[in-house]
Amino acid sequence: MAAAHLLAASTSSSSTAAFRPPLRLRSPTHPPHLRLNRNAGRRPFPVVRAAETDATKDAKPKVPGKAPAPDGSSFNQLLGIKGAKQETDIWKIRLQLTKPVTWPPLVWGVLCGAAASGNFHWTVEDVAKSIVCMIMSGPCLTGYTQTINDWYDRDIDAINEPYRPIPSGAISENDVITQIWVLLLAGLGLGALLDVWAGHDFPIVFYLAVGGSLLSYIYSAPPLKLKQNGWIGNFALGASYISLPWWAGQALFGTLTPDIVVLTTLYSIAGLGIAIVNDFKSIEGDRALGLQSLPVAFGMETAKWICVGAIDITQLSVAGYLLSTGKLYYALALLGLTIPQVVFQFQYFLKDPVKYDVKYQASAQPFFVLGLLVTALATSH
Repeated sequence: MAAAHLLAASTSSSSTAAFRPPLRLRSPTHPPHLRLNRNAGRRPFPVVRAAETDATKDAKPKVPGKAPAPDGSSFNQLLGIKGAKQETDIWKIRLQLTKPVTWPPLVWGVLCGAAASGNFHWTVEDVAKSIVCMIMSGPCLTGYTQTINDWYDRDIDAINEPYRPIPSGAISENDVITQIWVLLLAGLGLGALLDVWAGHDFPIVFYLAVGGSLLSYIYSAPPLKLKQNGWIGNFALGASYISLPWWAGQALFGTLTPDIVVLTTLYSIAGLGIAIVNDFKSIEGDRALGLQSLPVAFGMETAKWICVGAIDITQLSVAGYLLSTGKLYYALALLGLTIPQVVFQFQYFLKDPVKYDVKYQASAQPFFVLGLLVTALATSH
C-alpha cells in the first residue's frame, strides 16, 4: 500500500512537471522548443538569442528606389527616365545622359515661336530652318544641359540614384567631358548657321544659344550653382525650357517684341512649377548636400502646392491677358486646357509626387504645351 502511494506521488509530480509553463524552465540546457510555446495559450514572453541579436545589428535595411529595376526597360533607358535597363553600350549611355524625354518642350517652344512670328510658311526652306532650330534647342543644347547637370550632380546621384551612368562608372569622366563640349559647340554652330541662313544683321539666334548655354552652366556648376536656391534655380530652368526656344523660333522668322518677352517670361513661372516636380525624387540627396530645393526648404506638402499653384495661376493669368486683348476664344481654349491639368494634379501629383511623377507629367504636360501653342497663335493675330 505504501508502495502504491509512493508510485502515485511520483506520477503526480511527473505530471505537474510535464504541464509546467515552458517559460519557467530557465535552464539553458533545455531544447529551444521548450523556451516558448506560442500555441499553449499561456502568456508569451519573447526569448532573445545572441545569434539573432548580432544578425539584426549587422543587417542594413534596403532603401526603396536605390537600385535599378531587375526588369528595367530599354525604352526608358533611351529616354533617360526612371526604370531604365542597365546598359553597357557606350552610345546608348551617351544618349541616356542627354535625356531625350526632356527635348519635346524645347522643340515645341521653337514651334510656338515660329507660329507667334506670323511669318512662318509651310515651304521646304521654312520647315528646314525650323527643324535645324529644333535640333539646336533639343538634342544639342538640351543634351548639353542635361549632361553637364548630371556631371555636377554626380555626388547627389550617388545618394539618390547610384545606378545612373556617371556615379555607377558606366561611362568614364573623359567621355562625359567630351560629350559636353561636342554638344555645346554643335549647338552654338547651328545657332550661327541659322543667323546666316535667315540673313540676320545681328546674330540673335547665336546669342540666344550662348545665353542659354551660360544659363545652363551657372545653373549646375559652382560657384553660382543656381539650383542651390529653389526659387532662382527653378525659374532659370523654366526660362530655358520655355522662353529661350520660343525666342529663338520667333527671332528666326520674325522680330521679338516686348509683349512677347513679357508673356514668355510670365510662362517661365509655370516652368518653375514644372521644374519643381523633378525636385521631389532628389530630396534626400539635396538635403544631404545642403541644396535648398523647394521640397527641402518648405517640406513636401507645401512644395506640392507651390508647384501646382505656379503652373495653374500662370495659365489663368495668361488667359486673362488674352481676354483683355479681345481674344475671347483663345482665352477660353487656354482655360479649357488648364482644367484637365488640375484634375491630374489631384489624381496623381498631390497624392504622391514621387510615386506618380512620371504619370503626372505624361498625362498633364500635353495639355500645358498645347496651351503654349494656343497662346502663340493668339499673339500672331
